[in-house]
Amino acid sequence: MKESSLIKFYFVRYFFMAFALMQAVAAIILLVQYEDTPKSRFAIFVLFSLALILLSVHMTVFTNIKRVAVGKKKISVTHRTKVKHYAWDDVKELKHVPFFNVYSLRLKKKKKQIYFFSSDNNEALFGLFPNEPEFLSKKISKV
Repeated sequence: MKESSLIKFYFVRYFFMAFALMQAVAAIILLVQYEDTPKSRFAIFVLFSLALILLSVHMTVFTNIKRVAVGKKKISVTHRTKVKHYAWDDVKELKHVPFFNVYSLRLKKKKKQIYFFSSDNNEALFGLFPNEPEFLSKKISKV
């Protein structure tokens, strides 16, 4: 079973949070240095609002990104230190989101979608992984 690199996973997962914190720090520095000018007040307002927007995007979207290892018989979903194994029969839907190069996985037992990255830069064929042709032909024939 293969999963994406940890560097790629953590970079994407925490990018918006780090960028939001940088915006907030810049706004605080402006607040301390230039207190009374109207231009600085507007800049502080813009930076704080951008930081709040980016932080809310991080909280809503990027908390659903998990590490997923895909094999021929099972799927392993890793969230922090817990690893849960699912069979392919438990998969309700598997989609490729091409703009972000992310896969969307929906399980029968779960309401939320799980987003994950592939182990390589191959594109999906019909929402499945193309690097295993015999597995792919079996899954397509079932559909």
